[in-house]
Amino acid sequence: MTTAVRVLGAFGAAVDGAPVDLGGPRRRSVLARLVAAHGRMVPAERLVEELWAGTAPPRAAAGLQSFVSHLRRALEPGRPPRTPAQVLVTEAPGYALRLPGGDVDAWRFDALIDEAAALLDAGDPSGARRRAEAALAEWRGPAYAEFADLPWAAAEAARLDERRRLAVERRADAMLRLGAAAGAVPDLETHAAANPLREEAWRLLALALYRTGRQGDALAALRRARTVLTEELGVDPGPALRRLEVGILAQSPDLAHPEPPAGTRPILRLAPEPLS
Repeated sequence: MTTAVRVLGAFGAAVDGAPVDLGGPRRRSVLARLVAAHGRMVPAERLVEELWAGTAPPRAAAGLQSFVSHLRRALEPGRPPRTPAQVLVTEAPGYALRLPGGDVDAWRFDALIDEAAALLDAGDPSGARRRAEAALAEWRGPAYAEFADLPWAAAEAARLDERRRLAVERRADAMLRLGAAAGAVPDLETHAAANPLREEAWRLLALALYRTGRQGDALAALRRARTVLTEELGVDPGPALRRLEVGILAQSPDLAHPEPPAGTRPILRLAPEPLS
């Protein structure tokens, strides 16, 4: 029997591919909170506090136990009576979700993004691109949207959204190393427009534009980055953006080709001039 849980997009669970009834909002939030804990135990007292937001009734602990019992029946419908639960387990002084990493979409998502980074560092852009694309395919909408008014859910949703941005950038980085700059440009333009304070988004976009023969557009992108950073944060662009502009203006041959594998990249020694 395989139990799967989804939190990226519409929240839900399935057993052997068939959706299961998780019950009402508080029951559902118990499972969602345990997913956010990444398999770690969450104390029962904390669950009560987070479920009722400081307004727990006198028998809240009993209510939590009832929610857990319902979820156990939903997630393990074939479990014989009076046998220990294997999915939503009791671990003093609370509860934990015990599922393989591949059975929870957010856990798969995190693992794939980490694997993409490791493969980039190892000089395998093809593998990194596949992992990043697989991670982005898991994203079916905002995480934990059903629980957006709960502080723990808002924090975890923000973390996962940041991870999604990293996946976009790691995919683009891999594409640039593979010589697929033209294919990377549209997504990077959208990404930079949606996240104008991310210097890495602008760096990748400018480099992709330059490698497709659009030097003027690359410089314009860097100047837009400088304007946004100055007006919104009151800071100048960082060294990576400054070095890239110098390289583009000098038409450095090192910028015109995919980067070699990690450990063999030449070091550009360019003067750290500010963006103009």
